[in-house]
Amino acid sequence: MKPFSTIAIPHRDILEGRLTMDVFAADLWEVFKDRAPEEYQDPDIFFRKTYLTSGLKNLLDIAEKRLGGKGGDPIIQLQTPFGGGKTHSLIALYHKAKELGINLIVLSGDKFPAGKNEPTLWEEIERQLEGKIENLEGMVTPGGEKLRELLQRHQPLLLLLDEIHEYVAVKALGVKVGDSNLASQTIAFLQELTGVVKTLDKTILFVSLPSSNPYRDEKSEEILQALQTILGRMEKVYTPVQDEEISHVIRRRLFSEVNEKEARNTIEEFLDYAEREKILPEGVEKVKYRERFVQSFPFQPEVIDVLYKRWGSFPTFQRTRGVLRILALIVHSLKDSKNSFIRLGDFDLKNDEIKMELIKHIGQEYNGIIAADITSRDAGAKKVDRSLGDAYSPFSFGTKSANVIFMSSFSGGPERGAGINEIKLSCADPSTPSSIVAEAVSKLKDNLFYISDVGLFFTNQPNLNRILLTKMGSIEDLKLEEKNLLTKSLTKEYFDIYIWPGNPKDISDTTRLKLVIQTNHKRCKEFLENCGERPRVYRNTLIFLCPSESERISFDNFLKKKLAWHFIEKDKTLRITDEQRKEVREKIKKAEAEVKERIRSLYRLILLPSKEGFKEIDLGIPTYGADVTIDKEVYERLRGDGEILEKLSALSLKEKYLKDRDYVKTKNILESFYKTSGEVRVIRDEVLKDSIKEGVRQGLFGVGGIENGKPVCDHFKEEFSPEIVEEEIIIRAELCLPKPIEGISDEMFQSYITKIKECDRTLDITKIEEEIAQYDLSSEQRKKLEKEARRRKDELQDIVKPKEKYHNINLKLNVPSGKLSDIVKMVNYIKSKFNQVNIRVEISTQDGEMAISEYEDKVKEAINQAGVRVEDEDVE
Repeated sequence: MKPFSTIAIPHRDILEGRLTMDVFAADLWEVFKDRAPEEYQDPDIFFRKTYLTSGLKNLLDIAEKRLGGKGGDPIIQLQTPFGGGKTHSLIALYHKAKELGINLIVLSGDKFPAGKNEPTLWEEIERQLEGKIENLEGMVTPGGEKLRELLQRHQPLLLLLDEIHEYVAVKALGVKVGDSNLASQTIAFLQELTGVVKTLDKTILFVSLPSSNPYRDEKSEEILQALQTILGRMEKVYTPVQDEEISHVIRRRLFSEVNEKEARNTIEEFLDYAEREKILPEGVEKVKYRERFVQSFPFQPEVIDVLYKRWGSFPTFQRTRGVLRILALIVHSLKDSKNSFIRLGDFDLKNDEIKMELIKHIGQEYNGIIAADITSRDAGAKKVDRSLGDAYSPFSFGTKSANVIFMSSFSGGPERGAGINEIKLSCADPSTPSSIVAEAVSKLKDNLFYISDVGLFFTNQPNLNRILLTKMGSIEDLKLEEKNLLTKSLTKEYFDIYIWPGNPKDISDTTRLKLVIQTNHKRCKEFLENCGERPRVYRNTLIFLCPSESERISFDNFLKKKLAWHFIEKDKTLRITDEQRKEVREKIKKAEAEVKERIRSLYRLILLPSKEGFKEIDLGIPTYGADVTIDKEVYERLRGDGEILEKLSALSLKEKYLKDRDYVKTKNILESFYKTSGEVRVIRDEVLKDSIKEGVRQGLFGVGGIENGKPVCDHFKEEFSPEIVEEEIIIRAELCLPKPIEGISDEMFQSYITKIKECDRTLDITKIEEEIAQYDLSSEQRKKLEKEARRRKDELQDIVKPKEKYHNINLKLNVPSGKLSDIVKMVNYIKSKFNQVNIRVEISTQDGEMAISEYEDKVKEAINQAGVRVEDEDVE
């Protein structure tokens, strides 16, 4: 779309910025004195820039008819709200009289003095007609006959009386005339004047009166009613400018020409967009809105409505003149822009002239309010502009939305504020979705200080945002509150808990698992390695939980707000409304509901001691609505990842500690769990005891002691409860087998076992016979050994060469409600071992492998802990 300034061409004075108020201040007295601006003094320029409304045309026709002796109303009262075009109409009548060559009387009450040494209205009339004051001299009204003689001699005669109420109510009221005053005499004179004019066939009187009393005092109100009563006996009231004509008046005065075809093209393109976005005014048909837009172009209809009807309802706002002045400033400020039309959102409130034209009607305090919320670099609206992202920041939707809200906030009546659709209509750009404006408005509510808490309008009272920020600014130390929140979010069910310990000695050096909440990541190593003055022994029992630095600013801001809302609620000195107090309570309720999630979002980094330093695990974003303590979530995560074991498979124990050794002390195993960083973490000693007990029962290894420097198996393939003492060892299963044949030494038996282990996995009997043939045995011994080998083939296969890995896993699970996340973690572990994992209600794997010990510890254990029932299991 083309820039509006290439379609609607502004007058040169608008483009050049010759925008002083006197250009728009129609002044009949200045025209009469031949010293008005050329826009009013030169009749050609005046009528070229004046839109002849139906009312103005009617006035000119009535005057011409009456002055020609062809009848018509002798007295016309012009009555509109202040600034509604009365004086402009009188100037038009003045130029018409000059054109017709008739006599003129001009009295302008705002410029005409009153006093003992000043001429009265009747004296001024005689002076203007006769050039001297003789027959009508004096402070007392002259009477009807003298007045009639004077006026009749000078017919045809046009009398123009402007601002008469101001003259009588403000000036003449204070001038004494005998026992009376000049105001009373002037009212009597006007009564005589109207009576005389009625009797003269070529004389017409035009009088302008305000529609309401602008001075707001009882006496001036009485005078206005008296004047209306006098004129009301025979006058006709005319409104020079109807509301629907104001757009034409504005266009004619501000623009020299408008390309109607291009204007319609621009309007149609916008209407198509507005219709798609459903932002046309509610209850207004598209065709009607198009008609209004065509009349007001390049201004959106809402611009005229808000200025003329809302701002124009202020007693101090001169309606037509004030609207013209502001819009002239707006056009000048946008003359070099690419705007295709002018919206309320385009008002530049940073422009001092525009701003001052507005705030003089609403109060100087709004100068600071506009800066704080809309125009300064750190204003809330500017923050919203930046927060919408690079794609939308050039559109300044935050500032534009704030402009619309501000312009819609004020009127002399009850109307105030704007709805979201009105704001969209006055801000939206056809190249963007209007929803971005709604987002901007939502953010404005959280960033502006003077937008009302109960609607989209500005006030001169700080809103809860401002009060909130003031309270937040007084909060310096958040540590105590943060610690309290942490304390409420932790239990001692899973770990010994230490919150922000100041010294490593504050953490006990025991075998219990400990969750250490630390704010400084760098101190974790110090706490891990030391316990006061001595080195820490049980290092693998420490689990550190630290805050995410990326969440710190957000959390501190949330915490300050939470505390500030509580301070506001308790502050009885604050003068806030019941509605605001209700909102404060709602904010507190919301903050309390969020607090667990917020503290958990902050403390999300687990640092686990490992062989290389620390292993970092990020708990991620908390699950919405999950009522889980932080320590429980840490525990469940580490248990799900296999970092903490509630159960240790016997096979895993065998693979880890007896793969390359014949035996190992049970106490050393347990000590390594607690002391060695990165080792298996068990929740208690019983985890190891149960594992040993199961291994002995299954015959995966045996338990015994050392005799003469050699392991001696005391328990194998039987029920047994280990004690985890210094002398206790677990022993490889092969060393726990009984001698198969009497007369064969231990050395020979062990050699036999070794040779068997080197045979093919199938334990082919032929190969076993070949091995037996190598020994120097009797025929009877050889036969017994062969028989024993055959008998124990299956047993030897399990003990000597057990299966170590699964290449295929098929599981069918029945998952209870709320346990799916545990299964997902287990599935992720399976996926790390296989190249292809198919998941349905069942789990099947292909192309990969997993150690049986891993399957037992990490997969089966996760399933068991989750309380999931395995309906079918097939592993290979």
